[in-house]
Amino acid sequence: MRGKFITFEGGEGTGKSTQAAMLALRLESLGLRVLLTREPGGSPGAEIIRHVLLSGAAKPFGPEAEAMLFAAARDDHIRCTILPALEAGQWVICDRFADSTRVYQGALGEVDQRLIKALERVSLGDVYPDLTLILDVPAALGLKRAARRRGGANPDRFEAETIDFHDKLRQAYLALAAAEPERCVVVDAAAPKEKVARQVWKAVNSRLQPARAATVLENVAS
Repeated sequence: MRGKFITFEGGEGTGKSTQAAMLALRLESLGLRVLLTREPGGSPGAEIIRHVLLSGAAKPFGPEAEAMLFAAARDDHIRCTILPALEAGQWVICDRFADSTRVYQGALGEVDQRLIKALERVSLGDVYPDLTLILDVPAALGLKRAARRRGGANPDRFEAETIDFHDKLRQAYLALAAAEPERCVVVDAAAPKEKVARQVWKAVNSRLQPARAATVLENVAS
């Protein structure tokens, strides 16, 4: 039985990594096998590209080049990490995926949607999320959280963008969720992390029924 694929999306400082890890633990408590991964990265080749992207080295080449680099990293990530795990029956939780490219490079970078879609056809194949959780916070709060998280380190390529960029980013994610309600669920991530985790679990439980999946796997194993 193929596993389920869950992605977390949202702007900077929305708590994606924290909520992804909390969800992984809850699913594992049911007896499900879980792979927790991230983008850009998640495989040896993709981690190399991650450094190039987040350092800002690719920024001078424009959003089209960044979109192609993200797609190249995603292709390696899917082939080496995500698809083998799904085919082995694991539930895969990914901190960012193709929607980030749609929003950051597509909506905000104004990369032609034909290029975005072509890159998805090449890199994704039939690997699409079963559920995407979009964590939503006001841009100013997200940037404040991101600054607190990194301490004295410099902001990465995208954290360093203007507040106007991040406001538009938030609206682009909300528009994406409105356009694909069968896949996307918006979660108010301004609340304490335990409350956010309850909202996340409610969405996962109602859409994907993990307890039932765990029971099926247990019966198959026995």
